[in-house]
Amino acid sequence: MRDRFLTTVAVAAIVAFAALGSTPVSGQTRKASGARRPAPRAADGHPDLQGIWTTHTFTPLVRPERYAGQEFLTDKEAAELSTLLTDGDVDPLVAGIFGASNEERRKRVAQNDPTHYDNALWLATPGVKPLSSNRTSLIYDPPDGKIPPTTPEARQRAASRRAAAGFDSYENRPLQERCIMWTHEGPPMMPPPYNDVLQIIQTPGYVLILRELAGAPRLIPTDGRPHLSQNIRQWAGDSSGRWEGDTLVVDTTNFTDKTAFQGSSSALHVVERFTRVSAEKILYRFTVDDPNTWTRSWSAELPMISTKGPLYEYACHEGNYGLMNILRGARVRDKQVAPGGSPDSGR
Repeated sequence: MRDRFLTTVAVAAIVAFAALGSTPVSGQTRKASGARRPAPRAADGHPDLQGIWTTHTFTPLVRPERYAGQEFLTDKEAAELSTLLTDGDVDPLVAGIFGASNEERRKRVAQNDPTHYDNALWLATPGVKPLSSNRTSLIYDPPDGKIPPTTPEARQRAASRRAAAGFDSYENRPLQERCIMWTHEGPPMMPPPYNDVLQIIQTPGYVLILRELAGAPRLIPTDGRPHLSQNIRQWAGDSSGRWEGDTLVVDTTNFTDKTAFQGSSSALHVVERFTRVSAEKILYRFTVDDPNTWTRSWSAELPMISTKGPLYEYACHEGNYGLMNILRGARVRDKQVAPGGSPDSGR
C-alpha cells in the first residue's frame, strides 16, 4: 500500500508538471458565431479531455412528479424555465420542477437549533444555476427518472446509520463535516451546491481530475489495469480507465461501506463515461450498481461545460472551525436541557 501510495503521488506530480509545461487546449470557449468546433485530440490520438469544466445545473437528479413520463422539456418549457432562473424569479412552474421555492426552502431549514446553520444561504438559488440540458432529470435509466427501490438490507442499513449519527463527537458526524469525503466528489461525480468547477489534466496513460470543492485529486490510469485486491478498500474506490473509441470508460470498485453514495454499500460498482463531443462540452454519464442497495442498476448523465478558471484551494481542514463549532453548539444545548443549565454555562 505504501509503495502504491508513493507511486500515485509521484505520477500526480509528473502529471501536474506536464500540465504546467503544456500548451493550453485551444477553443475552450464558443466562437462569436455560436458554432461548436470539433473536439480536440491529444498527441496520442485520443480525445483531449483537458480544460476547466463545470457541471453547474439546476436539473434535479430525480424527475419531479410534474414531469412524470416526460423525459425532456419542450424547447418552450426550457426557454421559460431558463428565463425564470436568469431573472431570479420563482413561480409555480419553477417550484414544480425544483421541488420548492426559495421561501419554502428557508422555512425547512429555519435555525431553531444551535448545532445547525441556515443551509438556504449556501445553496445556489434561481438566478445562479442554469439548465444544462432539456432533461427533466439527470437520471435517464430507469425511464421514469427515479432511483430504483431499495432492498430490505439497504433500508435496515440506512436506519442503523441514522441511529449512529449524532453530536457526541466528531466520529459520528458526516464525512463532509470532517473534511474526509464530499458526497459530490465521486465516483460518480455529482454537481455540488456551490464552487462547481473542476480541472482535467491528461497525459498518455493517466487522467487527473481536480475539483475545487473536494478533498483530494483523483488520478485515473487509462491502461485498463486490473483492480486492487478486494481486501483493499478506499474512500473513492479503485478506478481503472480504458478508451473505447472516443470515450474514456472508468470502472470503479473497492469502495468502503462508509462512502455510501445514495445509501450504497461497499459492493457499489460505478462505470463512468467521458465523451468530449465538442471543444466546449464533455458528456459525462455514469451507471451505478449495488445489489445490496437497489433492486437494479441506474444511470444518469450531465454535461460538463467549459468555463473560466482558475480553481481556488478549498482548505477545509485548516482548523475546520465548522466541525468544532457544531460540537460546541451541541454542548451548549446539553447544558440548556440539563437541570439548572443556561446558555452561558456551555461556553
